[in-house]
Amino acid sequence: MKTGRALIAEVDETRLPPGAVAFWWLGQMSYIVKVGDLVLYFDPYLTPSARRNVPPLLRPEEIAHADWVFGSHDHSDHIDPYAILGIAQASPRARFVVSRVAQQHLLALGLPPERIVALDEGLTHVSGDLAILPIAAAHEFLDRDPALGHPYLSYIVCCGGVVIYHAGDTCLYEGMISKLLRWKIDLAFVPINGRDAARLARGCIGNMTYQEAVDLIGAIAPRLAVPGHYDMFSDNSADPHLFAAYMEVKYPHLRYWIGEHGARVVLPPAENVNKNKPLFDEEARME
Repeated sequence: MKTGRALIAEVDETRLPPGAVAFWWLGQMSYIVKVGDLVLYFDPYLTPSARRNVPPLLRPEEIAHADWVFGSHDHSDHIDPYAILGIAQASPRARFVVSRVAQQHLLALGLPPERIVALDEGLTHVSGDLAILPIAAAHEFLDRDPALGHPYLSYIVCCGGVVIYHAGDTCLYEGMISKLLRWKIDLAFVPINGRDAARLARGCIGNMTYQEAVDLIGAIAPRLAVPGHYDMFSDNSADPHLFAAYMEVKYPHLRYWIGEHGARVVLPPAENVNKNKPLFDEEARME
């Protein structure tokens, strides 16, 4: 397991052909993703804590290469102020993608508004070869602020011939799968820690169970599925081997990855892909 500057060096030294994508799991729903020369951080959670089962693999000040930093929702293990402020200082070119609800928190932290991309379902941000298309997430509830929109977001990110789906924290809800079927997803990150009354009573808001996550993967059929959000806190965990066993029985034709923190995983380009076909169209923009 690589950590610190060795991990940063591996990300920087990784070279990928068009249509390939690499990722490194940092724990919880935190991932580094590299497509072409772009380095994306999803939900970086780097604050040291005695509650963590997995210590931070990186210090924010080591992250000088970030291009885009995504925060799925304003909980401290997904939008981590310590990580956000450190990355913002170390990576001056990085931009931070959050909901319009969470934008208020980032502004209060002192991030300049020009470095924040504040989105909601139905809004698309395009920058060069990269397109970001948010989808509402139901973190136990499908909440919506009447003025600012959905506080919980999943992200579809299209760049370099690759479509990435980072679910953030979500449960399944009516219409969610039909939204996701607008894209042919290459790489999907999904939570599997589930939910129950005891957790909700103490304020621990829930997600898909491993069975629900498997069925979501079965419906959207990504080239690679990656379960997460099961490792960090002992009182909010799940067994990824149950996810694996259910996948193998129910959807044996689909691939998944369960592995070590800080390990590099490379998904090669898909075969028989029309390289000239856009990764998103006007209908998929949802604007």
